[in-house]
Amino acid sequence: MAPPHSIGSATISFGLVSIPVKLFSTGQPAESISFRMVHKKCGTPLKQQYICPKDAVTVERDDIVKGYEYVKDQYVLFTPEEIKAVEEEATRAIAINEFLPAAKVDSIYYDKPYYLGPDKGAERAYRLLSEAMTQTGVVGLAQYASRGKLYLVMLRPVPGGLVMQQLRYADEVRPFSEVPIPGKAEIKPEELQLALQLMKQNVKEDFPPESYRDLARERMLEIIQKKVDGQEVVIAAGEEPKAQIIDLMQALKASLGVEAGGKPAEAVEAEAPARKPAKPSPRTATKSAEAAEPRARKKASR
Repeated sequence: MAPPHSIGSATISFGLVSIPVKLFSTGQPAESISFRMVHKKCGTPLKQQYICPKDAVTVERDDIVKGYEYVKDQYVLFTPEEIKAVEEEATRAIAINEFLPAAKVDSIYYDKPYYLGPDKGAERAYRLLSEAMTQTGVVGLAQYASRGKLYLVMLRPVPGGLVMQQLRYADEVRPFSEVPIPGKAEIKPEELQLALQLMKQNVKEDFPPESYRDLARERMLEIIQKKVDGQEVVIAAGEEPKAQIIDLMQALKASLGVEAGGKPAEAVEAEAPARKPAKPSPRTATKSAEAAEPRARKKASR
């Protein structure tokens, strides 16, 4: 795999220390699957056009300007020069304003991350900041101007270096209080105990990202290859969803492999006494006796 290419440069500063760094993407764009809109009849890629619904005409790029809708269907227009004049100037400076414990920043504020690598001559200062943040368990908050916007970012240490985590501003995060949740539901102590037991059975020490695969993407790539090879693609019907267990205690016990009596299914089977053969009903016993009597006569006559 080819080494990553820098997508930008910046300078971290805390106190009087300056650290020139390079920015690298954390993602792998080549892994994504993209589709283009094509003409079904001939397979030619389509071109995008902007159409004015009022005049019913195609608008050329030179006649397009940006507008802000301040009330319904009412816009104020801006020229590119006006927008550029009010945009944040790209200073490429990442000035750390404050340090705080990493756990204090809720991950709900996390947006896009970037790897940071030291520029030439900044290796020692880069390592110093990373090691100091690691030992103290803190992250640094800063603002970073790029592409006309002022971003809130968090610098956090990772094994071997630093990551710049772009954050959302407070007004960009919807409060959880807006999520509709009915009144308080009572939790039984037995339910909580079973839930804790179920969790303990599945606790892992580390996060293993390599053990998870994007099966949907793999299926799509397989179908794409079949189509490229001219093979017919047959889409199998999906499985019917399994019936849900409504009773919470029953669901927890089923998850733990426990029967209603509170013991594992294997133990219940092992402890169960051997069943005695069922007694025949009077009608069945009479029929059996009648059938056996002719056989007994035949044996006596021999």
